[in-house]
Amino acid sequence: MSREYPERPIVGVGAVILDEGRVLLIERRHAPLKGEWSLPGGTLELGETLEEGIRREVLEETGLIIDPLAIVEVFDRISRDADGRVQYHYVLVDYLCRVIGGSVACATDAADARWAARDELDSIAPFTAKVILKAFSMVAALPLDHIWSGYNTGHP
Repeated sequence: MSREYPERPIVGVGAVILDEGRVLLIERRHAPLKGEWSLPGGTLELGETLEEGIRREVLEETGLIIDPLAIVEVFDRISRDADGRVQYHYVLVDYLCRVIGGSVACATDAADARWAARDELDSIAPFTAKVILKAFSMVAALPLDHIWSGYNTGHP
C-alpha cells in the first residue's frame, strides 16, 4: 500500500525520548514533514507489535536502544492535497521512552538529530510540541522513579 494517497489509514509510532529536561528530535528526510524537526518514529510493519515497531524505528533512525514506558498520545494525522483528497493519513501512537543503550547516530529516515530543551520547541509542528509537553508533564506528575532509575529527566 502506498503511503501517499493510501486506501486506508497507516499506523505509525513515535518516540518521546527525554533526557535531562531535553527531548530528542530528528530532521525528517522524506515526506510528509520532509525537512521538519519531529519525533523519531515511523510506520508499523506487518506482524509487528507497537512496542516492537517503536524500538525498531528508533534504532534505525537514531542508533539508540530504547524502552517504551507509556503511551503519551494517540491521534490522527491527515494531510489533504489542493483538491481536498487525502494525501496522507496516519494513526499515530506516541510513546514516552527512555534510552537503555546505543548512541545518537542518524540513519535511514533521519537527516539530522538534536536534543532540544522545552523552550526550543518553536521550530516544530504544534501537534508535536503538544505531545512533548504532555510527556514532560507525565514524567513530572507520575511516580516513575522506579522506572527512571539512573535516568535523569531534569526534574527534582
